[in-house]
Amino acid sequence: MAAYQRGDYPTALKFLRPLAEQGNPQAQYALGYMYAEGEGVPEDDGEAVKLYRKAAEQGDTDAQNELGVMYAAGRGVPQDDAETVKWFRKAAEQGHTEAQYNVGQMNRDGWGVPQDDAEAVKWYRKAAEQGDADAQNELGVMYAAGRGVLQDYVEALKWYRMAAEQRHVGAQTNLGLMYYIGEGVPQDLMQAHMWHNIADVLGDERAQEERDIVASHMTREQIFEAQRMAREWMAMHQR
Repeated sequence: MAAYQRGDYPTALKFLRPLAEQGNPQAQYALGYMYAEGEGVPEDDGEAVKLYRKAAEQGDTDAQNELGVMYAAGRGVPQDDAETVKWFRKAAEQGHTEAQYNVGQMNRDGWGVPQDDAEAVKWYRKAAEQGDADAQNELGVMYAAGRGVLQDYVEALKWYRMAAEQRHVGAQTNLGLMYYIGEGVPQDLMQAHMWHNIADVLGDERAQEERDIVASHMTREQIFEAQRMAREWMAMHQR
């Protein structure tokens, strides 16, 4: 909604509240989100949960996922892993990418469900194939470690690269490590330095140390070229 997008919360509320009261699930979700974030209204987790639930029970996948988040964190409701799983799964089964990633995380960690790497991979893949960068990175991790799938560095590299190209800093650092070690790809110190340098600029805490380790094995000319490559990548991936 235009008013919400430009930060005009009073106008957004004037538009959304009547629709929510009439039972519109998209309005109920949007209004619930505003209460959860304190946007234009005092933050009220209980009210957010009430609105999310109304929308979720009508099948709104965003609301189902957010209701799962509220149960996971114990915001507005008692913390409840079973309810978390229930709402994440409802959204995930309808193709909601963030919920699919969340179900993957719960299966990987054994949180609210029996620990199951293969099930985690299944849900990560569903989200990754829809372009979710977090899921792409996690799928790369599973392939690199051989968790829930046969170990396959080439597949790990593929998924890391997809996430890295979306500015996912964890994937960028992971991709840099693959190039440094030469797993799934011939060793390439300039590519390793480039990806670590990009990840460092974008905020990954591991990246600077990893970049400096790589640099200790490079010539000055190689470092200059890797820095040029990083600048070029950043220029092409401005937001």
